[in-house]
Amino acid sequence: MKLINSFGPNPRMVRWFLIEKGIELEHVDLDLLGGENRGSDYVAKNPGGQMPALELDDGTVIAETSVICEYIEEQNPSPVLIGSTPEERANTRMWLRRVEQGITEHMYNGFRYSDGIEIFRDRLFCIPEAADGLKAKARDALQWLNGLMSGSNFIAGDKMTIADMVLFCCMDFAKDVGQPLDPELSNLSAWYTRMAALEGASKSLHPGAAEVGMQG
Repeated sequence: MKLINSFGPNPRMVRWFLIEKGIELEHVDLDLLGGENRGSDYVAKNPGGQMPALELDDGTVIAETSVICEYIEEQNPSPVLIGSTPEERANTRMWLRRVEQGITEHMYNGFRYSDGIEIFRDRLFCIPEAADGLKAKARDALQWLNGLMSGSNFIAGDKMTIADMVLFCCMDFAKDVGQPLDPELSNLSAWYTRMAALEGASKSLHPGAAEVGMQG
């Protein structure tokens, strides 16, 4: 089994998940910024073209960040990062869905359609006129989440889960590309500081992150 890996917040999230699990996998690195993941060889394996992907020993390729992590957790249930009971897993997945649908996807597309459009204009269907609205929608959802996190250390309960890692990797990337965290969101700011202090936050960064000046 090997991780098809690159710079970027989504590959970083999977690397962090693996670190928390204590799993070391072979990494095959692609040049995301150079568009290698949109080349015919990779698209033949993963028609979505996005990064990362997990290639199993039989050649099966699993894409989609949260799906990769779900697979890893099923194979390696400890330490628990999604849930140890049906109720815990349902709660984590609920919050993960809220984070991805309400916040991170809007933040990523806000970047792709504006600050990052020179990277993405020839790779994706871009909607530049939608960028400001998407960023505003994400800010509104962050304000909503901030209110719900009063007295909570983590998003889905009293311990870190995949939902925290997904949101942190997005926000840590976005803060340097036009979408900084509003310091008035005090609960989220405290959560962000807690997450940034964890060993996995620094260990999961790609070696090329410093060179490109973005966290991924």
